[in-house]
Amino acid sequence: MRTVTYSRSVFLPVINLCRNRCGYCSFWRHADDAHLLSKAEAVRLLARGAEAGCTEALLSLGESPWEAPGFERMMPHGGRSELIDYLVELCEMALEMGLLPHTNAGILSKEDLQRLSPYNASMGSMLETVADVPAHSRSPGKKPELRREYIALAGRMKIPFTTGILLGIGESREDRRDSLKLISDLHLEYDHIQEVIIQPLDPKKGTSLENASPPGMIELCETVSMAREMLPPEVAVQVPPNLVDPRQAVESGANDLGGISPITPDWINPARPWPRMEALQRQLRGFDLRERLAVHPRYVLRGWSGGRTKDLARALMDKDGLRRSQGISSRE
Repeated sequence: MRTVTYSRSVFLPVINLCRNRCGYCSFWRHADDAHLLSKAEAVRLLARGAEAGCTEALLSLGESPWEAPGFERMMPHGGRSELIDYLVELCEMALEMGLLPHTNAGILSKEDLQRLSPYNASMGSMLETVADVPAHSRSPGKKPELRREYIALAGRMKIPFTTGILLGIGESREDRRDSLKLISDLHLEYDHIQEVIIQPLDPKKGTSLENASPPGMIELCETVSMAREMLPPEVAVQVPPNLVDPRQAVESGANDLGGISPITPDWINPARPWPRMEALQRQLRGFDLRERLAVHPRYVLRGWSGGRTKDLARALMDKDGLRRSQGISSRE
């Protein structure tokens, strides 16, 4: 029976200012409508996550929000360094509640990574595509060479890393192959990529791609198969089960479903609710659906997770490096 993994997570949208203006994103906000997650809100979410049996705290924010208008009003006492310090504090709070942090903040500097990585079990940033697409014309952080260098930097720092590609934003099938080849090459050089997400466009009202046609399941499954063929076997191929039919994707080679939250929405795709675990188990009958940690087993066993997270990761994992307790929360 083939194993399919997932992580039980709580999603913390830290700040939704962003320097990028991607043609498909509804997460970012103008300064007058932006929100910074308060400490009280974070405590409440983390406590609910711990009570619901989560082991992952996903901290997500816009890329380089300190470059966006209005940031100085939200972080008036230190700007960029104040936000990084706040992220560290949120990670410490998560660890105290038994949750392993995973921060996705777009591109960070080496100094920022050095500050954050000890408090994170793993980190991540989507490559999305190596193609020059119109949807990224107002997004300085989406230049492929910058994304490549950032993923390589994480590798040099031995940070277990999640990345992926986005389908349907103007790229070709050959672009997808080139993107997967780049990710594979980076992993072969640094051995740090734990999973690659194959994510379809979810068109959102008010964006320039709101009327775009997202890739169908046949096209997505072809890309999943391509990823499984091109990536080293130890790298998981992940699909988001709130955006795709997980059964078809798993039969095409996917073996991970990413973070699934029993209490918080997918703030990147808020109109797409997470499936309930019982429904996933029915859909994936014949596969062994198992819960993992935010850091994949081989990196737990290798000791690559952040220094402040290692003890908790070891306490939570079973003999296979997956989550020790496999029970389904009564809240689901």
